[in-house]
Amino acid sequence: MQWDGQRESDNVDDVRGDGGGSDGGGGGLLGGLLSGRMGVGTIVVALVASYFLGINPLTILGFLGGGSPVPQVQQQAQPHATPADDVLAHHVKKTLASTEDVWGKLFQAAGSQYRAPRLVIFTRSYPTACGQGSTAQGPFYCPADQKVYIDLDFYQTLKNRLGAPGEFAQAYVIAHEVGHHVQHLLGISDKVDAQRGRISEVQQNALSVRLELQADCLAGVWGFHAKDQLRIEQGDVETALNAATKIGDDALQRASSSTVRPESFTHGTSAQRVRWFNTGLQSGSIQRCDTFNTRDL
Repeated sequence: MQWDGQRESDNVDDVRGDGGGSDGGGGGLLGGLLSGRMGVGTIVVALVASYFLGINPLTILGFLGGGSPVPQVQQQAQPHATPADDVLAHHVKKTLASTEDVWGKLFQAAGSQYRAPRLVIFTRSYPTACGQGSTAQGPFYCPADQKVYIDLDFYQTLKNRLGAPGEFAQAYVIAHEVGHHVQHLLGISDKVDAQRGRISEVQQNALSVRLELQADCLAGVWGFHAKDQLRIEQGDVETALNAATKIGDDALQRASSSTVRPESFTHGTSAQRVRWFNTGLQSGSIQRCDTFNTRDL
């Protein structure tokens, strides 16, 4: 990939080192999860899924259980300038800028206007409109405030624990979360959210899988349209496909417990995630990302 000369997004709030919230307690993220009505198995699945390229587990659990997470109101830290030598943060800003350029043009071509999300770089924990965000969640998108949240330590997890290094793999993380924002703007996630409590848990999980696979496909659409600008080469693509392989539900469950439970999947198998990311990457077409009207995922 070519980062030199690429613009950086202004829609980034770097709040690292400024606090922004506690690490838990009775009303925090884990307290809210553990005091809910769901079983431990569902909670574990939500936490594991959200840790690797998912949305906030409060959003997942609200969808799975028919409830609505209660936003926590806490004082937020003030953004500050990103250090010039912080390579990862500057790559994040350039990736977000690229998604703004791509989705801006695609929405304009469709006769609409793209509203870019803000991205928050934090450490440890940070209050969001979807509840208290934490490092353990991994990157996530909060539709309530239309922001993407990431602790850059996740990239070390992606590289060292999951075996998925590479700059395009890191960019894929951001593009996937922006894909959730696109779903929100198009009203897709709202339609899925409207099914909460109306169908069985297995059916809800299946809808969640389709939502996540579509976000993977939309990340691929971004990659297709950004490949010339960022000079994305085959080796870069392979790193992203490797990341998609490492974060499939089957791979994560096999690594954590050696037991694979397809009925509990919320993000899709490794093969499915690779397939749908590659579908968007090869076609560049939003229409090809219709995971909700196909039998074969």
